[in-house]
Amino acid sequence: MRIVIFLLSITLLFFGCSDEKIQRFDLLIENGRIIDLETGAVRELDIFITDGKIIKVGDTLSDKGIEVSKKIDASGKYVLPGFWDNHVHFRGGDSLIKANKKFLDLFLANGITTVRDAGGDLTATVVHWKKEIAEGRLVGPSIFTSGPKIDGANASWAGSLIVEKDEDILKALDSLEKIPVDFVKLYDSRISGENYLKTIAEAENRNLITSGHMPFTVELNDAIGAGIDAIEHLYYVMKGCSVDEASITQRLKNKEIGFWDAMPALMSSYNDTTAAHTFKNLKDNEVFVIPTLHIGKTLSYLDEVDHHNDPYLKLMDDGIIKTYEGRINRVKNSTAKAIADRKALDKFFGKLTKSLSDAGVDLLSGSDSGAFNSYTYPGISLHKEFQEMVANGISPLETLRTSAYNGAKFLEQDTYGSIAEGNMADIVLLDANPLENIEHTRKIYAVIKAGKCFYSEQLRKLLERE
Repeated sequence: MRIVIFLLSITLLFFGCSDEKIQRFDLLIENGRIIDLETGAVRELDIFITDGKIIKVGDTLSDKGIEVSKKIDASGKYVLPGFWDNHVHFRGGDSLIKANKKFLDLFLANGITTVRDAGGDLTATVVHWKKEIAEGRLVGPSIFTSGPKIDGANASWAGSLIVEKDEDILKALDSLEKIPVDFVKLYDSRISGENYLKTIAEAENRNLITSGHMPFTVELNDAIGAGIDAIEHLYYVMKGCSVDEASITQRLKNKEIGFWDAMPALMSSYNDTTAAHTFKNLKDNEVFVIPTLHIGKTLSYLDEVDHHNDPYLKLMDDGIIKTYEGRINRVKNSTAKAIADRKALDKFFGKLTKSLSDAGVDLLSGSDSGAFNSYTYPGISLHKEFQEMVANGISPLETLRTSAYNGAKFLEQDTYGSIAEGNMADIVLLDANPLENIEHTRKIYAVIKAGKCFYSEQLRKLLERE
């Protein structure tokens, strides 16, 4: 009897130990061609996922040693981190909350698993969506938000935090930390140059990440010196590349000229030596630049391009389309010279973006999509941004790097931006190689968001929702 008990114990122990050796995974992506965004190398590897995290990247484990709840055969597919749109807006007031919420589907349907919300007037709602998405109760991209923008009195955008004196700066940053936001966004419609620089410096003291427009009464090197972490749009970089920046800045301070009046003067006074110093300063201080080329081209050619048959226009709520009228009417009322100047600026910005990339300045791809930005549609506009970058001479690899890889780097998010063990399982599978043709980013086979798989047919249904 003792022998029987002993043998039974050994048998149970053996099976218990064997069971412990079995590795269990929620999802296995097999045989995918993973693109390394650092090197451009493409390797056929498997990705093992559990609880929305990448557990292992490598060769297939022995079938006897694993259990997988779901498998995806990614043979012939190209695998990347899910795309990041590094400049979007959720805004327009309470009446447009439902319309803004539909953007979440448009982002995911285009392989965008993360967005950087660069300021708006729906902060409480956006923070709520962010929490629901993180907890898996709402389908959509992860959201990193700045909350309301910081500006001066009578700011252009509703919901802005007003800064007129030193104590306002402290209160504004206190309120943003309380939300809490993921970065601080500054705007330039009314804030004084002095308060702008003070706000950046105080945010730097608090270890807060900053990005923004820049008052033209401030010189770019001063903003960099104060600690700005990212420059939204290229107007401000162009200003820092002008050999006449100081004198043009003084004319702006004296109110002899306005923002748009300064554009031709800055463009014509662009200087290669000055630009090289500016690029080096941006790079040395790890300042990111968000070019937003697609929206620039879209707005520059509103007088020529008829958007009424845009497929994505049909997906926009009437309330969103209504917000487009402001920019459309401004073009209708513009002089021929102003329209020509805008088109010349658009071409100049394409060349400037290539120069920044060549100089090693980190770029972030962002669409600037959302209410008020005419015909710049959430989701698809990021792919148009990729195309503009490549059209201006930036390689597909460098362009892809400006999305998830640089986005995670800018926001200091160590578990995003690459297909690596321990990272979030936010992944896009493409039917064709985007390194060969950047338009292949639109050939989406499947999107994995936090480990949950959405195939192309499911993504198309997201675009069909009313």
